[in-house]
Amino acid sequence: MLSGFSACPGLFYPTPAQDGTLSRIRIPGGSLNSRQLCAIAQIAHQCGGGYADVTNRANLQIREIHQDIDAGVMKRLQDLGLGSSNPAVDHIRNIMTSPTAGIDSQELIDTHPFVQGWENYIATHPELSGLSAKFSVCFDGGGIVSVCDRLNDITFAAVLIAGKVYFRLYLSVGAKGEPPSDTGILLLPKQCLPVLATLANVYLEHTDITSRRKLRFRELLNALGCDNYLQQVQQHLPFSLFVNQQYPNITSKVSTNNYRHIGIHPQRQPSLYYIGVVLPLGRLETRQMKGLADLAKKYGSDTIRLTPWQNLLITDIPQQWVADVVSELADLGLDSSPKNINSALVACSGKKGCAASATDTKSHALGLTEYLKTRVALDRPVNIHVSGCAKSCAQHSKSDIALLGISWEENNRTTEGYHIYVGNGDCNQKFGREIYQSVAVAELPTLLEQMLKVYKIQRINSSESFGEFANRYAIAQLKHLFASSWQRSGSGAGGRGR
Repeated sequence: MLSGFSACPGLFYPTPAQDGTLSRIRIPGGSLNSRQLCAIAQIAHQCGGGYADVTNRANLQIREIHQDIDAGVMKRLQDLGLGSSNPAVDHIRNIMTSPTAGIDSQELIDTHPFVQGWENYIATHPELSGLSAKFSVCFDGGGIVSVCDRLNDITFAAVLIAGKVYFRLYLSVGAKGEPPSDTGILLLPKQCLPVLATLANVYLEHTDITSRRKLRFRELLNALGCDNYLQQVQQHLPFSLFVNQQYPNITSKVSTNNYRHIGIHPQRQPSLYYIGVVLPLGRLETRQMKGLADLAKKYGSDTIRLTPWQNLLITDIPQQWVADVVSELADLGLDSSPKNINSALVACSGKKGCAASATDTKSHALGLTEYLKTRVALDRPVNIHVSGCAKSCAQHSKSDIALLGISWEENNRTTEGYHIYVGNGDCNQKFGREIYQSVAVAELPTLLEQMLKVYKIQRINSSESFGEFANRYAIAQLKHLFASSWQRSGSGAGGRGR
């Protein structure tokens, strides 16, 4: 492992955590094969806690590492295509794309070549080690499963104009947490990588690469001005960035249902299917990793795709084998049902893994699922985000229901609990609209049970998400709806600031 400071953990840049050392393995585009997954499982078993976590950038994290991963193992991972061939740039954030790239029946263009092209460029240009470790890039092919709403510094989103595919350029600018802004620039597919390389090079021209804390891309754009930055980029390009600006009203398609990938779905390839697998809190035990690798090799094309929603896909399954795969997933303790309460439940590592966390988020989230799965029958995913602090590491986008961890002293003992937020709110409300303050952990299960039951009764139709339902009401009205049901259930005592 390499020494030296890095803002983000990587394969060669381990980071101390509360529960041991953390190592993050970049999986460009989230796609890996059975040999790669088995290699990661072996490391997690021998050196870590016996599991790996899928992150919100479709990486894999190995936690609880208590012995060094030796150089021979590192070299084997590189030979397998895991980790950059150039360790100096391996800490840069994973390249994001839709997990259904190349198999989505509605996508405009397969983005895998762009992901691989940028990954190859990073590996062969060591000067890019001067980029902020949080420098993030996304390619969206315009399909059903969109990643346009993910927070990235630079997003290329496919659009169709007069029968021709272009990429619309979005850049992260403005306040922290705001979605990327549309620059109005349309690019031909062949222009994307030259523009991306130039965006990175202009960043380096304005950055002290020796600084311990480098400016984020968004911070630099805010300081220089987005138009000024783009004019500097234009000076290094042999083509005009602004020639196609006559189509201002044609924007990229953004999905309103981020969990469409869960379940069994036909691919664009005839008679082939992919299965979106639910991972409880994004966690995979080593036996599950090995079992999934076997399934992908036996029934599919030897491909497993991780998602930014901390689940995964097994792809290219012939129709006649779908039922067998579902059965074998069950043997691994996994399923593919979008009705599973875990399908859209997200939690950060919590105080067992992070000093910044006020609560034991993983345990609390698991307790919620155990309680809710036998009491509320969901017919669509509800995105519940459990965060131990305001940094919101597990999920940067808004959720249906967000729980923000806090703790307080009561009767000479520390009590853990959560502020609760619902819906979208405005850009200044990071977690949504606050509805309850300081709800003790013991009261969470019954409160969420009633919130979900009221939602099922009061929603317009089965396609309305919890967030859409919540946004139709003022907070006072929601509290009245939930309180009436909660009190009828015999709960509602205790809590603070309701």
